[in-house]
Amino acid sequence: MIWIEIAIAIGVIVLIAHYMLTKKKDQFETSLIASHLDTSIEMKRTLAMGLYMRFCKEDAEKPKTISSIYLKEDPYLFEDFVAKVIVRAKGGSAYVTGASNDYGVDIEHTSSDGLYLGQVKCYMGDLSFNSIALIHSNMVKQGAVGGFVVTTGCFTQNAKKYAEGLNIELINGVSLVEYWLEGLSQKEAQLQKFNLVENPTSTI
Repeated sequence: MIWIEIAIAIGVIVLIAHYMLTKKKDQFETSLIASHLDTSIEMKRTLAMGLYMRFCKEDAEKPKTISSIYLKEDPYLFEDFVAKVIVRAKGGSAYVTGASNDYGVDIEHTSSDGLYLGQVKCYMGDLSFNSIALIHSNMVKQGAVGGFVVTTGCFTQNAKKYAEGLNIELINGVSLVEYWLEGLSQKEAQLQKFNLVENPTSTI
């Protein structure tokens, strides 16, 4: 009987050791990828393009055939995605206004500083100043302390110039990816604080 108990104990130890080694390996690989993403602008640009493909509106008459491994979501969910990214990166709370009667405001972000109004665009090209003008108009109307315009692409030079002095943050595709990764890192740090995950390395 004692030999059976010893064999069971050894089996349990082997399983635990295998689990811990596998977990450490997965965490190390995740840390390595995160470290590489932090230094690779090419990777961030690729991720920005991927976000566009994930949320872009398709032509109903000419739908694209894509691989089953790709993540494709409703374009309207892009606003929810951005709202979560903003909250994770900046704190506070965010409200997605919906598809109708928003007067150009997609997200209302409330932080300790006050109310910030945002508009998001899943856009392939460089965004013009129109979205910035709409947000600024709503900021004045609602007494918001600031605003932001988010796009998966970038902004024209005229748009950047128009936004100067308006307290409106222009978040292009790369900046959105950076906020996204920063939010994920903060979430991991919170989990580590409560000992829900182990710290794989000392580099992040």
